[in-house]
Amino acid sequence: MNESVYITGHKNPDTDSICSSIGYAELKKRLGVQAVPVRIGKINKETAFVLERFGVKEPEYLKTVKTQVSDLDLDVIPPVSEDISIKTAWNIMQKNNRQVLPVTDDAGKLLGIISLSDITNSYMASQGNNVLSKSHTPLRNVTETLNARLVCGNIDDVFRSAGKVVIATMAPDSLEPFVEKNDIVLVGNRKDSQMKVLKAGVSCLIATCGGHVDKDVLELAEQKGCIVMETNHDTFTAARLINQSIPVGYVMTKNNLICFNVHDFIDYIRDKMLQTRFRSYPIVDDDGTVKGFVYRYHLISPRKKKVILLDHNEMSQTVDGIDQAEILEIIDHHRIGDIQTGSPVYFRNDTVGSTATLIANMYVENGIRPTKEIAGILCAAILSDTLNLKSPTTTYLDRETVSQLAEIAGVDPNRFAAEMFQAGSSLADMNPDQILYNDFKDYNLSRYKIGIGQINAGDPQNVKDLKGSLLEHMKKVQQEKGYSLLLLMMTDIVKESSHLLYFGREEDLIRDAFGAEPRDNEVYLEGVVSRKKQVVPLLTNAIQNTPR
Repeated sequence: MNESVYITGHKNPDTDSICSSIGYAELKKRLGVQAVPVRIGKINKETAFVLERFGVKEPEYLKTVKTQVSDLDLDVIPPVSEDISIKTAWNIMQKNNRQVLPVTDDAGKLLGIISLSDITNSYMASQGNNVLSKSHTPLRNVTETLNARLVCGNIDDVFRSAGKVVIATMAPDSLEPFVEKNDIVLVGNRKDSQMKVLKAGVSCLIATCGGHVDKDVLELAEQKGCIVMETNHDTFTAARLINQSIPVGYVMTKNNLICFNVHDFIDYIRDKMLQTRFRSYPIVDDDGTVKGFVYRYHLISPRKKKVILLDHNEMSQTVDGIDQAEILEIIDHHRIGDIQTGSPVYFRNDTVGSTATLIANMYVENGIRPTKEIAGILCAAILSDTLNLKSPTTTYLDRETVSQLAEIAGVDPNRFAAEMFQAGSSLADMNPDQILYNDFKDYNLSRYKIGIGQINAGDPQNVKDLKGSLLEHMKKVQQEKGYSLLLLMMTDIVKESSHLLYFGREEDLIRDAFGAEPRDNEVYLEGVVSRKKQVVPLLTNAIQNTPR
């Protein structure tokens, strides 16, 4: 069975991150890989416009790729019903070399577990001679355990008011002190003894040693409402086996039962296992349906989630739990970050304006033509990341790829870019947090933790109107998350410039990086529209030139 491969962009994803993930997942599927595009953050308004425009479904949200119980090769053990006999449960265990069985209701929900120790403890412990009544043992269990024939009674009945189990080996006249009303009596083929116990009002008569009941005995049993069985077992064997007919529900472990959910993380269940002595633990889903058992040996080499990273290669930007996942590929167009892998992977990094450019050309390399919808969202991703091919990151390959994708998608690149930027630039219904994290990335530059958000501000008046509330929110975020510096690029695509708002204790970095004097936590950067090529490199150089 093929395992799912999750394809994801970075946190606080932009249009390139989302559309590239969808496009690459579609290519992988057509190449026979069970690929699933996912997102690790909310999509912004621009991306939502693009997906709706081309009728493409938004990827599912993936919170973490930490190893979960669902990633283990669980032991799947067919469940048993709570009313089967412990003898039947024992036989199932011996046949399948099992030491434990899940006990479920008709819907498959876990009621308890029956183990070898539960069975042996119940058999060795003193259960009393009225255990069939206390456990509400079904008649069916007794006939199966004793290999008996039911000659009077309803096979679907259970022992509810039965008394003790008695072996009637004495003479009929001597039975009275030992046999009482509602008892279950094991008796041989002596007719006088059979009649005597029936007249005493027993609830069940079991004729052993291949004994049979005569017609008149059977008639009396029917009159008295007494159950009658016949078995070929000798009396000793029948007496030894009869307690093995009690239902597993009576002896199973159901109180203080330790079980795990399929969504539990391995770290959690490992700690729980260390605190307990059990060999195995049942696993259930959210509905309580049993899915299997986990043993300690399962944790030695768990199956890791398989992940492909797009549009980033830094730990601060990637999905939580990546250290417990298996990275298969990295496709990016940014600087080389700090992601580490345990084995060699396919790593593709090129100086193009968009990850979507690389994805689109991988379609060509594999001789596959993208659908109209995929071509449309990949084209949109390139236009978004290159600011309609005006960004300094734009290359010849970006322009050629946009031209080819636009033809397949049936769109005019310039007109579509204008519509897309217009849809994403409206800040009227966005709060400061949504604006900051519209397209946000973390960077660990030497000893500095820096966060940079970017949004198309459109009307310059937006900067003036929102500056106060944005800086107040940035101050809160900077202090809560420990950023050395928090920046927000409010970019005007038409004028090809950005208002850079910042908050943090490293104001000198702004001055050194951009050669401009900050004023009221703002710097106007003419000609600056690219975070990747015009902001991060300048900050990096300024940090490198700053004395420690």
